[in-house]
Amino acid sequence: MAGPKQEKPREAIQGFDTAVLIVGAGPAGLTLAVDLARRGVACKIIDSSAVPKEASRGKGLQPRTLEVFDDLSTVDKVLAEGGPYPLIRSYDGRSVVAESYMHEHQLPRPDRPYPNIVMLPQWRTEAVLRNRLAELGAEVQFGAELTGLDQDDQHVNAHIAVAGSQETVRAAYLVGADGGRSTVRRSLGVRFEGETSDHERILFGDVLAEGLDREHWHLWPKGRGGMLGLCPLPATERFQFSAQLSPGETPEETGTVFQRMFDERVGWPEVRLHDPSWFSLYRFNARLAEHYRQGRVFLAGDAAHVHSAAGGQGLNTSVQDAYNLGWKLDQVLAGAPNSLLDTYEQERRRVAADVLQLSSRLHRKGADRVETDRRDPAISQLELNYRGGPLALELRPKPGAVQAGDRAPDGTCIDACGNLVRLFDLFRGSHFTLLAFGAHAAEAAVRLKQPLRSVKVVTIAAGREVFKPTSLQEKDSNVSRAYDVRSGALLLVRPDGYIGLAADASGQGQLDIYLAQVSAAGRAN
Repeated sequence: MAGPKQEKPREAIQGFDTAVLIVGAGPAGLTLAVDLARRGVACKIIDSSAVPKEASRGKGLQPRTLEVFDDLSTVDKVLAEGGPYPLIRSYDGRSVVAESYMHEHQLPRPDRPYPNIVMLPQWRTEAVLRNRLAELGAEVQFGAELTGLDQDDQHVNAHIAVAGSQETVRAAYLVGADGGRSTVRRSLGVRFEGETSDHERILFGDVLAEGLDREHWHLWPKGRGGMLGLCPLPATERFQFSAQLSPGETPEETGTVFQRMFDERVGWPEVRLHDPSWFSLYRFNARLAEHYRQGRVFLAGDAAHVHSAAGGQGLNTSVQDAYNLGWKLDQVLAGAPNSLLDTYEQERRRVAADVLQLSSRLHRKGADRVETDRRDPAISQLELNYRGGPLALELRPKPGAVQAGDRAPDGTCIDACGNLVRLFDLFRGSHFTLLAFGAHAAEAAVRLKQPLRSVKVVTIAAGREVFKPTSLQEKDSNVSRAYDVRSGALLLVRPDGYIGLAADASGQGQLDIYLAQVSAAGRAN
């Protein structure tokens, strides 16, 4: 789908090299860079690696992440390159003993356009995001390593080693998205609380494989010496190799280790594994940063939380961190109250704690994990919410099933010309969106004091009601069902697609107060 019209880049903040410096070009850092760049926020992103990494790592993109990529105008490329999880074929030696899918396939609905997890190797996802960033006029500076930082109330100085020399970048804000061993987190002295187990280890790698079809995820759950699997990776010619290690087993880091382990555990001479592009020894790790913000420095992604691989939550939670932080940095840089940035930790740390519990629970189930993954609705991250948080204001005396703090569903409407309009297309961009259901809510929206450049008002006719040519008529009542609302409701959707405020038509005054607290609208004039 075509991307939205981009905002003109703002003038550089006087006395700063960039508004936001992002350390780390993984999924979190790249998502944040794309989000800021499309908003016209000057940002710089660096990574200590000399070149982009080519590792499958987090290969599952959950439905909510696909919705984020829809907003960032990258979802079409992701869907074109990715694919569904293949049928899992379980073996005993060379004999097939069972076949099952990791997840139950679901049909798209107007409110959930991307209901299924998509498999795409992490390095391919990162490439899609880098390409989108290039379209927006920015790129990653590879081979640039953060060596230290200092800050005061006005700025952050980041000390960076590049090609054997040192340079200092002065930024208004710095975001550490530099992984579980984060230099940024360590520089801040933020504790990384949790557990690491050396008794539960898995060898991962990406290899070329001869003698296996690419239509199945080949799994030996009880191979000699432990589990072993080979999963075909979309958009590549490779398989992801995984093998459970026994206590004390330390495999050699050589190109032949994958073939040796396959021969020892399976014994299938026709299968040849060769030319590995990646080698990693995974240990069970579940940790959460004590704080996500210290002054003008923030933590995101694996720098703030690391998870068990069970359930495929790590990469997806990292993307959501960036998506939550991006619009808040944008608004504060434009003049919104600085206290808005405190809500990043208040919202995202609680979510990460819940996700850690989920992924650790799935990990402990071991062999039953596949069946659990298939059933647990939390896996998709569509149910994650910010209810009860600092930016969730529910003012209706009798709220419906969808409330302030919840994800704003998609939906389809028809405009005055008979064209089909998606809510997600209306949400796309840096603005807030006010959904006004029915004539009374529409009249209240007209009295909104904030400038319309910050708030897009969308009026939706209730039932057969048509109150102005610019209103939308929902198709088959799918929107009112998805939002569980009646005529007279006002729902303010944040730039990251969550409902910030929900009120009846009489709550217009509270809406003005809320917007003054979370946006730059009150200072726009």
